[in-house]
Amino acid sequence: MRWWERVSAWDEEHRLAVDALTAAGLLLVVVPASAGMLGVLDQRPVAIASGVVMSVAVAWRRVRPALSAAVVFTAALVHLLLGLFVVFPADLLVLLALYSVTVHGPVWAYRTAFGGTIVGAGLVGLVLVADLGPFVQDVTAAAIVSFIVLLTSSTVFAYGLVRRARRQSIDALVDRAARLEVERDQQAQIATAAERARIAREMHDIVAHSLSVIIAQADGGRYAAEQDPTAAQRSLTTIAETGRAALGDMRRLLGVLRSGADAPGSVASPDRRPELAPQPGVDDIAHLVRQVRASGADVSLARLGTPRPLPPGTGLTVYRIAQESLTNVLKHAGPDVTVTVLLQWREGSLVLEVTDDGRGAAAATDGAGQGVVGMRERAAMLSGTLAVGPRPGGGYRVRAEIPVPARQEASA
Repeated sequence: MRWWERVSAWDEEHRLAVDALTAAGLLLVVVPASAGMLGVLDQRPVAIASGVVMSVAVAWRRVRPALSAAVVFTAALVHLLLGLFVVFPADLLVLLALYSVTVHGPVWAYRTAFGGTIVGAGLVGLVLVADLGPFVQDVTAAAIVSFIVLLTSSTVFAYGLVRRARRQSIDALVDRAARLEVERDQQAQIATAAERARIAREMHDIVAHSLSVIIAQADGGRYAAEQDPTAAQRSLTTIAETGRAALGDMRRLLGVLRSGADAPGSVASPDRRPELAPQPGVDDIAHLVRQVRASGADVSLARLGTPRPLPPGTGLTVYRIAQESLTNVLKHAGPDVTVTVLLQWREGSLVLEVTDDGRGAAAATDGAGQGVVGMRERAAMLSGTLAVGPRPGGGYRVRAEIPVPARQEASA
């Protein structure tokens, strides 16, 4: 910030103090000068009183511009009507009051002040003709004086309007910048909350599904270890594969949040990049079904319609909904459950339906899960619908319908 900008800012913050000092300086100049120009002793008290009132009113020219202008204009009118045609330089304070009320006052105040200057210019001509008639050759001289007063007042008024417009523009820009900063902070908070919700959904889907498969395999392997060691070995193999897959997913997810240079004890290197892998999609649901089938559940996958390319994120949403639905089957449906996963490609949507013949509404739950909430959020982000609830004939059903591009648009 330049020095004059700092001075201007300080002046704006201390308006009353600065204007009070200005008024004190005017008292020391205006009052003696006004009284000294008048040779008639009986006119000096009026001149001194007018100079004092007009100078003191300047102290509030920016804090109370309308009141200050009213006092200055009234004092000038009074001494003019009392026969003091010119009280120089006190009358120049009328122009200062007009400028101040135009820049800092309300609209009605500066309009009234400018109207008062027009009337005052006319009164000056009338008083000039009435009181100083012997020294004025004709009315034309009075008209010229009135015109000069009006021209000077109009110039000051126009300059004040320009300054007022500039101040209003600066105030509007400052206000807009402040609102943009607030909106920026709000958008950052919203984006942070959305990202936290997305990460929470991904973590829930990865951890809940993997742990459900591991628990189911561990329980089955423990019961089958005594009678069928081969089944126990298969359970341990499935547990190991599921754990490795979950660990890989966790590393990829956390690698997005913290790069190698941010990890504790690591050294930044431009050649290092986090391990990346494509996100699962609709085609990976078959592998998901095989994984759950290896846990002992009777799971079948049915496809209807012609598959087509999906927009980014849609395939991941469908996969996560299927993953959460199968995880809930492992956790709540009970033993010897039959599950059907249906993928139906329609003209403008993709329908995923996961049904089972398990316990349905009778399944016990601790009420702390967020799986259904996460599925609803995923479907809502893509303008889709999700229906979750017990089946009429027993069991449970999850049905999601996600809008997808039509076949012609996909091929194009």
